[in-house]
Parts: sequence; C-alpha cells; structure tokens
Amino acid sequence: MPTRADILAEAARLRARFEALGAVPVETPVLQPAETLLDLYGEDIRGRAYVTDDALRGEQMLRPDFTVPVVQMHMAEGAEPARYTYAGEVFRRQESDPDRANEYLQVGFEIFDRSAPADAEAEVFAAIDAALAGLSLRRMTGDIGMLSAAVAGLRTSEARKAALARHIWHPRRFRALIERFSGRAPVPPARLALLTAADPLSGIAPAIGLRSEGEILSRIKALQEDASEPPLSSHECEMLDALLAIEETMPFALEHLRDLAVDLPAISASVSRMEDRMEALARRGIALDALGFEASYGRSSMEYYDGFVFGFFAEGRPDLPPVATGGRYDALTRQLGQGREIPAVGGVIRPGLKLELEAAR
Repeated sequence: MPTRADILAEAARLRARFEALGAVPVETPVLQPAETLLDLYGEDIRGRAYVTDDALRGEQMLRPDFTVPVVQMHMAEGAEPARYTYAGEVFRRQESDPDRANEYLQVGFEIFDRSAPADAEAEVFAAIDAALAGLSLRRMTGDIGMLSAAVAGLRTSEARKAALARHIWHPRRFRALIERFSGRAPVPPARLALLTAADPLSGIAPAIGLRSEGEILSRIKALQEDASEPPLSSHECEMLDALLAIEETMPFALEHLRDLAVDLPAISASVSRMEDRMEALARRGIALDALGFEASYGRSSMEYYDGFVFGFFAEGRPDLPPVATGGRYDALTRQLGQGREIPAVGGVIRPGLKLELEAAR
C-alpha cells in the first residue's frame, strides 16, 4: 500500500500536470460554512459530512469536496475564462461501507469558460484520461441534463415536475414518485384517509412537532391538488424507462437517443450537445468506441452536477470507489453567483487509488 508521503508526492505531481495545462493552483479552507452546503443540498448532506460547531462562525463542515469553495472563490473574484487546480484532503462519512476511507486526498482540474462548453468538457476529460494512462480502467459517461430535460417535458403539473427534478439524484425516490404519479402504485392508506377526511385536522395535534396548523393545512391542500392530477401517461413512463435503460458505448447510445428523441422531443437539445461533446472528445484523441455512456450514471454523485458526468473505475475491482470523477455544474455557479452564471466543468483524481492500482500491475 502507498504511504502518505507517496500519496502527497503523487498529488503534487498531478497538480503540477494540471498547472502545465494553464490551471492556477488554489487553496480552500478545510472548514466550510455548513449553511451554504445545507442550502444547496438540504439535510441529506449531514449524512455524508462531518459537522461541528464554532462559537464565532456557527455550524461548520469538514470539507466534503473542493468544487463548492472553488466556485464561491471564482464567482467572487475570478476572471473569465479560468482554469484552476488544487490538491488536498476531503472528508466523507462512510456509514454503509466501513472499509472505505473517510479521509483522503483529491487533486482537481476545473474550467470556467462560456465560449465552447463541449471543448471544455473534452479538455477536462482528456486531461484526466491522460493522467491515468497505463491503468486498466473502465470509463463511463452520462448526462444528468438529459434526464432533467425529459422531466421538464412531461405533461403534468409543475409541482410534480419539481418533485421529480428534486429527486433525480435519489433513484429510489425518483422511481417511487414515477410509480405514484402514474397510478401504478396505490395511495398509502394513511394518506388516502387524510385526503378524504371531512376534517383533515381531526386527530392531529399541531402543537406536536415544528409545523404550525397553517403549514399542515397548506401541505394537505398540496396533497389534495396532487391527487386530483391525471396520471402520467403510460407512453411517457415508457419513454422515461427507455431513456434510463440506455447503457452502451457512446456511438450506439447516440443512435438510441436520436431514435428516442423522436417520441421524447424534450431531450433533443441534450442529444445535440452530446453530439458536440463526442466530436470534441474525438478531436482530442479519445476513442469513442471504447467509451461507455449510461443515461442513469451520476445520479448518486454530489447533487451539483447538471450535465455531462464521467467516472473512471478499476477493472476487476468493484470494491474500490472511482479513481476519478467529474462533470458539469452550471447551475451551481448560478446559485453561488447570486444569479450570475458561467458554464463550468471539472474533475478530480484520487492519487492514493492511482498509486494502489499502479502497485498492483
């Protein structure tokens, strides 16, 4: 196993490699304001991060990744276009798998550039691909924006579309909503009783818990309005299922997506962006026939990715996390830039895993 000194040296080499591509090295504090991350991701982030209290700064989190603080820094003072690189520790709780590290080094490469989004995506992917050359890795790509576009195009209420969009990164919850909105799953008895009761507050004690009587009534009204909505059509459900089932090499996936876009026109723009991305990757020497595309890939990652996503996985080592991951996060720049937005894409490598795989060759 590589020593900590080995990993630090490899991290420095990788960062120097990205500096040679024009990236400016940056540092971010290990302690990050918890309020920012909670505003972005909700309380779910608590299950993945280490939280502490500071008498002066309030609730803080040990840095779960670098992207959020780098975006904050760029939106506050960065020029455009910009390239950044960094190396340092991140901290993630591993409640479901105690064998995985909860503290490890990351090295990243980020691009903020509105002039040619597809070229920026290809540049980041190719830079990480070159840095991992020689390793036997399975490379997977996806596009969160394609599923988001499909949801936005559904013929249903805005409230339902918003609920589905909110749970794109939670596949089980997303599937449960589809089943309920399509009428394929029965309404739970407790909810049915609540919706049909003459006095929905009967038997409820508003003083228990944090919600007021007004908030409870508002929630019940929203549930009643949702119950009156017609179900999602079987055709739209089939199209969503067909989209989520796509798992091919990039060229074959594109063929399927072009066919699917005929019946699911909401994804047409995303399919066109994928074609641009493939052309940009090919120009940088990436063999598309050996590059996977999975429409559902990336849905269990950090929730700021909203477009192209990718990961590099060790062949024959399903026990290991990805060696490298990344993607596009335009919406995050809008959220942290107080309405300003710039297309942004980046990726990270775990130097410890890279050295472990090199030692096993």
